[in-house]
Amino acid sequence: MKKSKLVLILTALLSCAAIPTSVMAENPVQSTMEKSNMSEATKDIHEIYLAGGCFWGIEAYMERIYGVEDAVSGYANGKGDKTSYQMIGITDHAETVKVTYDRNKISLDKLLKYYFQVIDPTSVNKQGNDRGRQYRTGIYYQDAADKTLIEKEIASLQEKYKNKIQIEVEPLRNYVLAEDYHQDYLKKNPNGYCHIDLEQANNVIIDEKDYPKPSDAELKAKLTPLQYSVTQNKNTEHSFSNEYWDNFKPGIYVDVTTGEPLFSSKDKFESGCGWPSFTKPIVKDVVTYQDDHSFNMLRTEVISRSGKAHLGHVLTMVRKIKAVCAIALTVQLSNLFR
Repeated sequence: MKKSKLVLILTALLSCAAIPTSVMAENPVQSTMEKSNMSEATKDIHEIYLAGGCFWGIEAYMERIYGVEDAVSGYANGKGDKTSYQMIGITDHAETVKVTYDRNKISLDKLLKYYFQVIDPTSVNKQGNDRGRQYRTGIYYQDAADKTLIEKEIASLQEKYKNKIQIEVEPLRNYVLAEDYHQDYLKKNPNGYCHIDLEQANNVIIDEKDYPKPSDAELKAKLTPLQYSVTQNKNTEHSFSNEYWDNFKPGIYVDVTTGEPLFSSKDKFESGCGWPSFTKPIVKDVVTYQDDHSFNMLRTEVISRSGKAHLGHVLTMVRKIKAVCAIALTVQLSNLFR
């Protein structure tokens, strides 16, 4: 028996717009979105110290993230201001990466989300194949104002785990730069040991709080009557009547109400239904789904996460027969690929 294929279908009234978001340079989607906002901004340099197992991998990983100016390996929060790779078992320092980043390009909370991707936050003194106190996880800060934000992110992370989060959160007491042969180790030794997947630096991280929903009055002033009717009242437009049903130019489709990125042109395909069609959202969390019983049918409605805007419906294709078409006029196309 052939499996059903679920496809997101949306209609669109589109225009070019910039996307205010914070993502990462190695990913072309992320980097261009960031640079559209930050290219002219003054740098706001800040530092945070992250322990996450072997520092070779954490250093290389952090250096791939857009907004990170520098990452260096060292030893933090042990007994005293002197230690070495041979002595950390005695001095109780943690292998730690000093991360210097530009807050005009990436926020601390977003940087921590990247950090959380590559550690086991519930593990005690162990990451990957490495065992010992020197491989404990920790976030060490110099700016006291960072503590509240770090604790908030830890609390949010805890909601995803049954076991207790074991990440140390402490002010930085001391930091000793690691030996030269540890610095940029994976650049010098491309096939060297690394306990993490560096490609996770390419993941798109989109924060809902960066895209607050405007008030109803603001939406009415911002949107056309048809856009407002579709996004807020779940109305529709005729198929094949919009500008982008057959437009396959590269770009990011964003929520017309908030600007939150929703879909990539890389995931767009020709469905034949007369509305823009996508195989998946740019990140799964940016849309939600609910049953729609309107017009005496059972369909799955697609709704934007932040704006709560009606986007369209899931198109069910069984043996290439369309069971449901979408009805939405809700996104803008930002031509931000290089």
